[in-house]
Amino acid sequence: MGTQDETTKASATPTGTARRALLGAAVLGATTGALALSGTASATPDRHGGLRSLPVPTVIGHRGASGYRPEHTLGSYQLALDLGADIVEAGDLVPTRDGHLVCRHEPEIGGTTDVADHPRFAGRRTTKVLDGVPTTGWFTEDFTLAELKTLRATERIPANRPHNTLYDGRWEIPTFEEVLKWQDEQTRRRGKQVWIYPEIKHPTYFRTLGLGLEERVAKLLHKYGKDRKTSPVVLQSFEPTSVQRLNKLVDNPLVVLLSGAATRPWDFVETGDPRTVADLVTRAGLREIAGYAQGIGPTLDLVIPKDANGNLTTPTTLVRDAHAVGLLLHPYTLRNENPFLPANFRKGTDPDAYGDAFGAYRAYFATGIDGIFTDNPDTGLLARAEFVNG
Repeated sequence: MGTQDETTKASATPTGTARRALLGAAVLGATTGALALSGTASATPDRHGGLRSLPVPTVIGHRGASGYRPEHTLGSYQLALDLGADIVEAGDLVPTRDGHLVCRHEPEIGGTTDVADHPRFAGRRTTKVLDGVPTTGWFTEDFTLAELKTLRATERIPANRPHNTLYDGRWEIPTFEEVLKWQDEQTRRRGKQVWIYPEIKHPTYFRTLGLGLEERVAKLLHKYGKDRKTSPVVLQSFEPTSVQRLNKLVDNPLVVLLSGAATRPWDFVETGDPRTVADLVTRAGLREIAGYAQGIGPTLDLVIPKDANGNLTTPTTLVRDAHAVGLLLHPYTLRNENPFLPANFRKGTDPDAYGDAFGAYRAYFATGIDGIFTDNPDTGLLARAEFVNG
């Protein structure tokens, strides 16, 4: 990771003019990097496809509007659109036993569905090693699509979001194909292009099971004419080799997700690549990513680290370095509740009450990021309006 920029403080609150200048600088920085990579001005608009048509910072509904509805349901996706999200993260894509792609946060579905309430599936509870971690529960790859459709989605973190449990059981597990059809329907209904941002989930794990994800995603995108550079579908994965594989199959905008600096992408672990995320966010690492992707999705701690007490410290140079090679940055994930906010933005004594989310947005927006994943798109949109307009 690059050295920290000691002149920029997370607590700074720029004026309206300064904020607009920051946003302009972010766009200019990315455009300059794209010019350097392409070698011609005419190629610049094509590097990021239609992403440049979206507002900056772009507000991305994380698994829909998962602060208010059980995640990865059509109800959550629909609410994200209704609240005004610029893009909906519709789909963490995992396969069924018969090869269909469905939208779940993880292949283990005991924590996001009512599968435990179905006696006929009790015998399928098992323990598997998922990216090196023993995980016990029920897994999508052990069910046919018809069987999964008998289940209903439930709130993943009910202790933090008891209000979301009101909607337990209201929606089934959507398939990726259903999401693509929903996207078209909503685009027609609203008279405005709807964008989605699916993630390829655990691709190495599933490839070892004979359930390669990238080819299945590409096949559906081809079928619906959404495999182009300007298509309103952004694809993302935590595994760089998965993004490289996608780059050969489709022309969609691609994003490499980045976890903690000390972690290694699982495909690197499997192939013996010793590099960590810290290596990927060096200038050399970012240049390599820019050769096959249009953006990165870093954890927020890679943008502004926290101290031992959980308070935001000084921003790193990641935004500047990524923009210098033409990469957009869409970090994840900002949530309204105290436990998920930096310590210096928590309020009161209730651990699950809302904190000063607006203050946190201001700090992250001030770094020049191009967008942000949020469980609460309405909060993100209001924070953006306040930041941009001063």
